[in-house]
Amino acid sequence: MSKPDRGAMSRREFLAAGGAGLAAAGLGEKGMAAAASVKPFGPEEATIAELGARMREGSLSAEKLAAAYLERMQEIDGDGPTLRSVIEANPDALDIAAALDRERRDGRVRGPLHGIPILVKDNIASGDRMMTTAGSLALEGLHVREDAPLVRRLRDAGAVLLGKTNLSEWANFRSSNSLSGWSSRGGQTRNPYALDRSPSGSSSGSAVATAANLCAAAIGTETDGSITSPSSSNGLAGLKPTLGFVSRSGIVPIAHSQDTAGPMARSVADCALLMNALAGPDPEDRITTEKRVPRGVDFAAELGRTDLRGVRLGVGRQFFGAFERADRVIESALSALRDLGAALVDVEFPGLGKFDEAELDVLFHEFKHDLNAWLARHAPEARVKTLADVIAFNEANAARVMPIFGQDLLVKTEASGSLRTAKYLKAVATCRRYARAQGIDAVVKKSRVDAIVALTSQPAWIVDPVNGDITKGGCTSLAAVAGYPHLTVPAGFAGTLPVGISFFGPAFSDARLLGIGHAFERATKHRRPPRFAASA
Repeated sequence: MSKPDRGAMSRREFLAAGGAGLAAAGLGEKGMAAAASVKPFGPEEATIAELGARMREGSLSAEKLAAAYLERMQEIDGDGPTLRSVIEANPDALDIAAALDRERRDGRVRGPLHGIPILVKDNIASGDRMMTTAGSLALEGLHVREDAPLVRRLRDAGAVLLGKTNLSEWANFRSSNSLSGWSSRGGQTRNPYALDRSPSGSSSGSAVATAANLCAAAIGTETDGSITSPSSSNGLAGLKPTLGFVSRSGIVPIAHSQDTAGPMARSVADCALLMNALAGPDPEDRITTEKRVPRGVDFAAELGRTDLRGVRLGVGRQFFGAFERADRVIESALSALRDLGAALVDVEFPGLGKFDEAELDVLFHEFKHDLNAWLARHAPEARVKTLADVIAFNEANAARVMPIFGQDLLVKTEASGSLRTAKYLKAVATCRRYARAQGIDAVVKKSRVDAIVALTSQPAWIVDPVNGDITKGGCTSLAAVAGYPHLTVPAGFAGTLPVGISFFGPAFSDARLLGIGHAFERATKHRRPPRFAASA
């Protein structure tokens, strides 16, 4: 699709068009040249608390703030460096913001998110005039009937749903040679720190849009690394919560054993504020109503700590060694943690790597079951009714859907068995044994640590349409397979590319991790905005 002519289209008209021009293909010379001429932006790097304070004092309104982000979105995503991080703008965003301004004038303020513009990933259902497609042309035109519970909770908290973000198609579970951040509907999302580098995935658009200040913050989803890796690659704080805190209902799934949504923001404090809105029981998602899931958690409760005295951290050196420059960044971060008073001890996970094949078996079996159930529940009007239909659609429209890579993962998924097969049940047991009982739980108990620290993932790699993603190293799988919390925080730069440090730990230790991460963030201040360089 071609981009709209900015000179001939007003902001209202752009919103009404649903941001269709944001999906234009190819970076081109114009995009490269525009990277050097991005205009200054008033709310750049503003936190949720800072924006809320300005609205309280009357120097800013929700409508003006939403309009500023939408103008920035058009300039950066549509006409400038062409990041393609936003797949669709909300045509009702300004009206929603205006209504929230009226509430504020009438004395009703819903909380810290009142009037705050938030983007959500395009695999999260929104019952409005925006589509929910997981980036796939197979679902193009799909308007679901109701919000996912997490979207409803955001609206109830006063957030302005600004739009939907691009992603790796089907949350990066289509091909073993895929490109992170590429979807047939949205094109290739670009890393704002170096436009020829990968944004990582699958929550690519959520990460890039937040890093480039196109929103106050965003929501991503993760099965294995899809919040934490793109957050690391784009200089953000990102939290993959413990499975059970945030409802999975309405999210286009991969696997219910590992899927969860979570916040991606420019500060740890903003992640905590978003989690206070996102978390809560949902009758449709049984895991969120289990007795073991804590109720009424204040995810901001430990943000007040000024040091890390009394905190014992395990250093996961098994996750080091692949990238010298990134390792140096993490070693410096470890020194900063010691300076804050933390006690550091090296730890080892003897089961690391022993669940890799089992994890893939779990994903194959659950994706087939879960996607078919999602289509039946949320998309009865869609042109595709099953995974088999998706595969057939892709084959019939290969020139548009598969110009770069294929769908071997979808084909393997369709060939998998039911959730009652011995192979699946054995795979689930293997994953839980090596990731939980003989993994994180065992290490935390044996070494008496509060959390584990490690390199989140490699610095952003060059986008390579021939070979696809070439990735190695990083620590995302252990917490993802366990269903345990994982926070990444900016730790510094390898050259001009951001590097993140991870904090992960036992189930429901999310607030503790946020407190530790916030103390590190406040002491080191490694977050800095991108400058849209053509290359690293």
